[in-house]
Amino acid sequence: MHTDGPTGPLRSVEERTAVVIRLLAVGSVGLALAVDPGLARGRASLLGALVLATLGYALVLAVAQWRGRRLVPPRLATSIDAVLAVVGCGLTGGADSVLVAILPLVVIAGALRGGVVVGRLGALAVGAGFTVAALAGSDPDVPVSDRWWTGVWWTGYLVAAAVLVGVLLRMLEHQYEAAAESRAQARAEHEAFLEERDLRARLLAAQQARMDGVRVVLHEFRTPVASLTALSADLAAGRLSGSARETATRLLAEHAVHLRDMLDGLADVAVQEGSPLGRVRERTVRLAELATAVLDAAAVAPQRRVARVEPPDAAVRCDPQRLRRVLTNLVENAARHSGDAPVELDLHHADGRLVAEVRDRGPGLPPGQEGVVTAKGVALGERRGTAGLGLWIVEAIVAAMDGELRLLPRDGGGLVAHLELPLPAA
Repeated sequence: MHTDGPTGPLRSVEERTAVVIRLLAVGSVGLALAVDPGLARGRASLLGALVLATLGYALVLAVAQWRGRRLVPPRLATSIDAVLAVVGCGLTGGADSVLVAILPLVVIAGALRGGVVVGRLGALAVGAGFTVAALAGSDPDVPVSDRWWTGVWWTGYLVAAAVLVGVLLRMLEHQYEAAAESRAQARAEHEAFLEERDLRARLLAAQQARMDGVRVVLHEFRTPVASLTALSADLAAGRLSGSARETATRLLAEHAVHLRDMLDGLADVAVQEGSPLGRVRERTVRLAELATAVLDAAAVAPQRRVARVEPPDAAVRCDPQRLRRVLTNLVENAARHSGDAPVELDLHHADGRLVAEVRDRGPGLPPGQEGVVTAKGVALGERRGTAGLGLWIVEAIVAAMDGELRLLPRDGGGLVAHLELPLPAA
């Protein structure tokens, strides 16, 4: 196993620590010589020069480290430290040198920086160098055999120190790998949790959309079905004749077309995963005919309806089913709150835009409630089973058609529903 040592912030901490220890080691040697000059073994000048050179070298590396620069690669710096320590041992008594205590520090630094194999080889090299220093630098009265045994002894301890450092490095690497694996597993579990949460949210949104689609269908079918029921009952009982019978027959046909369009939209709901608006089906429609159909669908009595179309023969290309749904809901709301007062429907087409206004003389809206009543579930009056959906449906359809709906107070009392839609010319 081999490692290049720590990286990133750990390497920076390691190098700062090595710089500090180097300065302390050199300072301790200088202090020892000052306290006991006899350690120099008569080589005070040579040893002093070595200490001063080593101190200068250590200070240069310290300043460079403080400035964030690297003058010497860490492995080379450790090799230089080893050579200087071995030379110091040779100049201070060889086998009896007190500087031998510095050698384990050098071996540990080499093992940390170079890895297991390099650390052990470096320990052997330092031990061999100390053995040479012991043979050449020991006092004459020290037997050669003692010099050899001292060198071999310290070489063994230095190699043992390198082996121990290698074992500790392997333990740290295993712990780091286990921690990294644990972090990766935790990250994967967190991502799985987020994916599951997003999937759950999408499923809930799809379910809500389907429920909204069902509620929209219930709401939208109520008016034409109620009208069809009343008209068919009148026709079956023979209560209608002449022009009234013709009008009822025409309304039956129009309601049938409207129901067919809504059924098509319901089919689109299934295809489009719950969208309550359905697919766009454009065709050309005359605004005067649309106004009449809307007022009829909303069951506004002839004496209570006021319809204006500008220009009178205007025709536009649009999705009439969507537009009729919007206008019918607005007119139906206006009729329900106006009492016996007329309901006005104005349609104006110019410059590629359709402007529609539905006016009533109802109670209007309290200040600040214009945007609240278009929220889902907020009702202008009670309608069992679908209360609060009419204006929400209108808002959704208008938004899908890139239009704008505003609810404004009417002068003299009542409400104005102002609708603007971008439409291509017919």
